[in-house]
Amino acid sequence: NFGFITYMIDLEQIVIPDPAHFTYPIWPPRFAVDAIHWWARSFDPVVWARAPWYRATIWIDSLIFGPFYLFAIRAFWKGKSWIRIPSFVWAGMMIAIVTIILFEELWGTTPTAARGLVLGANLPWLLFPFAVIWRMHREDPFGMDSP
Repeated sequence: NFGFITYMIDLEQIVIPDPAHFTYPIWPPRFAVDAIHWWARSFDPVVWARAPWYRATIWIDSLIFGPFYLFAIRAFWKGKSWIRIPSFVWAGMMIAIVTIILFEELWGTTPTAARGLVLGANLPWLLFPFAVIWRMHREDPFGMDSP
Protein backbone atom coordinates (compact mmCIF):
# COMPACT_ATOMS: atom_id res chain seq x y z
CA ASN A 1 0.00 0.00 0.00
CA PHE A 2 2.75 2.44 0.94
CA GLY A 3 4.73 2.53 -2.29
CA PHE A 4 2.23 1.57 -4.95
CA ILE A 5 -1.16 2.88 -3.78
CA THR A 6 -0.39 5.79 -1.47
CA TYR A 7 2.56 7.37 -3.23
CA MET A 8 1.88 6.40 -6.82
CA ILE A 9 -1.84 5.94 -7.51
CA ASP A 10 -3.11 8.34 -4.86
CA LEU A 11 -0.38 10.88 -5.50
CA GLU A 12 -1.36 10.92 -9.19
CA GLN A 13 -4.85 12.00 -8.13
CA ILE A 14 -3.38 14.87 -6.12
CA VAL A 15 -0.95 16.19 -8.72
CA ILE A 16 -3.43 15.74 -11.59
CA PRO A 17 -6.77 17.17 -10.40
CA ASP A 18 -8.35 16.89 -13.87
CA PRO A 19 -7.33 13.73 -15.75
CA ALA A 20 -8.92 15.04 -18.95
CA HIS A 21 -6.55 18.06 -19.07
CA PHE A 22 -3.07 17.71 -17.64
CA THR A 23 0.64 17.60 -18.27
CA TYR A 24 2.64 14.66 -17.03
CA PRO A 25 4.19 15.30 -13.60
CA ILE A 26 7.68 14.32 -12.51
CA TRP A 27 6.13 11.68 -10.24
CA PRO A 28 4.37 9.34 -10.66
CA PRO A 29 5.99 8.06 -13.85
CA ARG A 30 4.21 8.37 -17.19
CA PHE A 31 3.44 4.63 -17.42
CA ALA A 32 1.69 4.78 -14.03
CA VAL A 33 -0.34 7.86 -14.97
CA ASP A 34 -1.41 6.17 -18.22
CA ALA A 35 -2.36 2.97 -16.38
CA ILE A 36 -4.35 4.86 -13.73
CA HIS A 37 -6.22 6.84 -16.39
CA TRP A 38 -6.91 3.69 -18.40
CA TRP A 39 -8.35 1.99 -15.30
CA ALA A 40 -10.43 5.04 -14.42
CA ARG A 41 -11.81 5.52 -17.96
CA SER A 42 -12.43 1.80 -18.48
CA PHE A 43 -13.79 0.65 -15.13
CA ASP A 44 -13.73 3.19 -12.32
CA PRO A 45 -15.62 6.44 -12.93
CA VAL A 46 -15.19 7.48 -9.28
CA VAL A 47 -11.43 7.74 -9.81
CA TRP A 48 -11.98 9.68 -13.04
CA ALA A 49 -14.58 12.08 -11.57
CA ARG A 50 -12.41 13.02 -8.56
CA ALA A 51 -15.23 14.55 -6.57
CA PRO A 52 -14.19 16.66 -3.56
CA TRP A 53 -15.28 14.01 -1.02
CA TYR A 54 -13.17 11.42 -2.89
CA ARG A 55 -10.14 13.72 -3.07
CA ALA A 56 -10.45 14.09 0.72
CA THR A 57 -9.97 10.32 1.07
CA ILE A 58 -6.88 10.57 -1.13
CA TRP A 59 -5.42 13.30 1.09
CA ILE A 60 -6.13 11.19 4.19
CA ASP A 61 -4.29 8.30 2.57
CA SER A 62 -1.32 10.46 1.62
CA LEU A 63 -0.98 12.54 4.80
CA ILE A 64 -2.12 10.08 7.49
CA PHE A 65 -1.97 6.53 6.18
CA GLY A 66 1.35 6.92 4.34
CA PRO A 67 3.32 7.87 7.46
CA PHE A 68 1.39 5.26 9.46
CA TYR A 69 2.50 2.57 7.01
CA LEU A 70 6.16 3.47 7.59
CA PHE A 71 5.79 3.16 11.36
CA ALA A 72 3.60 0.06 11.06
CA ILE A 73 6.03 -1.76 8.77
CA ARG A 74 8.82 -1.26 11.29
CA ALA A 75 6.63 -2.09 14.29
CA PHE A 76 5.29 -5.28 12.72
CA TRP A 77 8.78 -6.29 11.57
CA LYS A 78 10.22 -5.79 15.06
CA GLY A 79 7.11 -7.10 16.90
CA LYS A 80 6.39 -3.86 18.78
CA SER A 81 3.08 -3.93 20.66
CA TRP A 82 2.75 -0.12 20.72
CA ILE A 83 1.35 -0.39 17.17
CA ARG A 84 -1.87 -1.99 18.49
CA ILE A 85 -3.87 1.20 19.14
CA PRO A 86 -2.71 3.00 15.97
CA SER A 87 -3.63 -0.17 14.04
CA PHE A 88 -7.18 -0.06 15.41
CA VAL A 89 -7.50 3.60 14.45
CA TRP A 90 -6.15 2.91 10.95
CA ALA A 91 -8.42 -0.13 10.51
CA GLY A 92 -11.54 1.78 11.58
CA MET A 93 -10.74 4.67 9.27
CA MET A 94 -9.95 2.33 6.38
CA ILE A 95 -13.17 0.33 6.82
CA ALA A 96 -15.22 3.55 6.86
CA ILE A 97 -13.49 5.10 3.85
CA VAL A 98 -13.57 1.96 1.70
CA THR A 99 -17.24 1.34 2.57
CA ILE A 100 -18.13 4.87 1.47
CA ILE A 101 -16.12 4.51 -1.74
CA LEU A 102 -17.74 1.14 -2.52
CA PHE A 103 -21.24 2.56 -2.00
CA GLU A 104 -20.42 5.28 -4.54
CA GLU A 105 -18.83 2.73 -6.90
CA LEU A 106 -21.88 0.48 -6.80
CA TRP A 107 -24.90 2.75 -6.21
CA GLY A 108 -23.76 6.38 -6.30
CA THR A 109 -23.91 9.16 -8.84
CA THR A 110 -20.87 7.77 -10.71
CA PRO A 111 -21.38 3.98 -10.49
CA THR A 112 -19.18 1.54 -12.34
CA ALA A 113 -20.46 -0.72 -15.08
CA ALA A 114 -17.84 -3.30 -14.03
CA ARG A 115 -19.24 -3.96 -10.56
CA GLY A 116 -17.56 -7.31 -9.96
CA LEU A 117 -14.16 -6.15 -11.16
CA VAL A 118 -14.18 -2.93 -9.15
CA LEU A 119 -15.55 -4.70 -6.08
CA GLY A 120 -12.83 -7.34 -6.39
CA ALA A 121 -10.14 -4.68 -6.83
CA ASN A 122 -11.31 -2.82 -3.71
CA LEU A 123 -12.21 -5.76 -1.47
CA PRO A 124 -8.68 -6.30 -0.09
CA TRP A 125 -8.75 -2.76 1.31
CA LEU A 126 -11.94 -3.66 3.15
CA LEU A 127 -10.89 -7.13 4.34
CA PHE A 128 -7.28 -6.45 5.37
CA PRO A 129 -8.28 -4.01 8.14
CA PHE A 130 -10.45 -6.76 9.66
CA ALA A 131 -7.42 -9.08 9.56
CA VAL A 132 -5.35 -6.43 11.35
CA ILE A 133 -8.06 -6.02 14.01
CA TRP A 134 -8.12 -9.78 14.49
CA ARG A 135 -4.33 -9.89 14.85
CA MET A 136 -4.17 -6.89 17.18
CA HIS A 137 -7.03 -7.86 19.50
CA ARG A 138 -4.62 -9.62 21.90
CA GLU A 139 -2.66 -7.59 24.40
CA ASP A 140 0.57 -9.10 23.03
CA PRO A 141 -0.18 -9.60 19.31
CA PHE A 142 3.35 -10.69 18.49
CA GLY A 143 3.75 -13.14 21.39
CA MET A 144 6.92 -11.39 22.49
CA ASP A 145 5.89 -9.10 25.36
CA SER A 146 7.51 -6.28 23.41
CA PRO A 147 7.14 -2.64 24.50
